[in-house]
Amino acid sequence: MSYSGPEFEPHQPPRSPLRRPLTIALGALVSGGLLGWVLYQASGAPHDGSDTASARTTAPAAPGSPADSASPAGSASPWSAPPGSTAPGSTAPGGGKTRTTPAGSPPPAAGAGTLEGKVVVIDPGHNTGNFRHTSQIARQVDIGTNHKECDTTGTSTDSGYTEAEFTMDLAHRLRTLLQEQGATVKLTHDGDSPAWGPCVDERARIGNAAHADAAISLHADGSVDGNRGFHVILPGSVHAGSADTRPIVASSKDLGERVAGNFLRVTGEPPSNYVGARTGLVTRQDLGGLNLSTVPKVFIECGNMRDSKDAARLTSGAWRQKAAQGISEGIVSFLDGE
Repeated sequence: MSYSGPEFEPHQPPRSPLRRPLTIALGALVSGGLLGWVLYQASGAPHDGSDTASARTTAPAAPGSPADSASPAGSASPWSAPPGSTAPGSTAPGGGKTRTTPAGSPPPAAGAGTLEGKVVVIDPGHNTGNFRHTSQIARQVDIGTNHKECDTTGTSTDSGYTEAEFTMDLAHRLRTLLQEQGATVKLTHDGDSPAWGPCVDERARIGNAAHADAAISLHADGSVDGNRGFHVILPGSVHAGSADTRPIVASSKDLGERVAGNFLRVTGEPPSNYVGARTGLVTRQDLGGLNLSTVPKVFIECGNMRDSKDAARLTSGAWRQKAAQGISEGIVSFLDGE
């Protein structure tokens, strides 16, 4: 979510996602997210590149400095339990009971209403209009721990498919899937409204004002070729100025683990090989969109737009539909199951 770039790149065909047979653990069923993670680990699938668990590696700077994109405050520890590993019927950290969805099972039918009464806020990272409003998005805003740019232009593939285009398309697909499950879905911005931004602090306030049961900010990363894979960013414990994430740290972690597990299972995109020690999870305390949230919230970097393999997926409409499906199933798993 770091850098600007040229205009558009033609879509490329997606690579086939990982698929593995259903595994049943003796004595207990596990969630679809857990199965995806376990099967991936068991498959011994190769990782691309070397792991860097420290600061995020970025491409050479392009016009527009990063907003909400500084080095991680620390990578998350490897999971002691994979996503959604709470036993069926028990209480999950985010509240309510876990929802068991065996891997390979179809999602609930459209209109099933499993999320009736739930509110989800989707935050498409950046805005296609930011390129034309550089002075406005450069304005500093208070994120609790310090001040940062209102927003940035975001990154792009080497040939110009922008992060802002990617996140808006993904947001629309995700909104449709969640609405089919009965959720009330709100976007922090939608296409031409507003023409730029909104600022990172306002994005957080939109989720808070909606009393969202879950909020997610959609992004794609801007590192170097060879660095690839997705990662989900969790809020660290922050209590400074107007920021206090302590009430949402546990529930956001639960949400993030479920999104990560289902995203991996549905898309086949590997966990990042350059941040997060290959867990697919990173904890940060420098993001205004997380620091100022009072509702469970995570960011997802769906892949690295500057890596040729990831770019081929991110520019594919068919793959973006899988990405939306994986994120949706993670959110459903978090919210559903009383």
